[in-house]
Amino acid sequence: MRTSFSLINKTRGGIPRVPFEKIKNDILGRNYDLSAAFITRAQARAVTRRTKHKDKASNVLSFPLSPHSGEILICPAVARAQAPQYKKTYRAFLAELFIHGLLHLKGMRHGATMEHRERKIAAKFRI
Repeated sequence: MRTSFSLINKTRGGIPRVPFEKIKNDILGRNYDLSAAFITRAQARAVTRRTKHKDKASNVLSFPLSPHSGEILICPAVARAQAPQYKKTYRAFLAELFIHGLLHLKGMRHGATMEHRERKIAAKFRI
């Protein structure tokens, strides 16, 4: 079966080159149906309000739709603003947010195990 992956940029800015599909396939497999979207700060704030009941724009949100499909929303504006706090380039931080979202779709929760896995995957893809 061929991979099922869609990536949409709903912002005005460009998105850095990151091997999103290869990373997705490595973590979730080729048969996992993933939709990823880069959204504006206003869109991220609206979705965060609706789903997490917090009045802020999240940097990444993951939504499992079934055991074999899900959606990731990333806000590049928030990622760009937060990257220096983590001593990361914008590109690296954006890629790490994508990895973080994928691991949530895989069922992982925040903690040392998830952080270790994130670092390992980032290193594998030279991020």
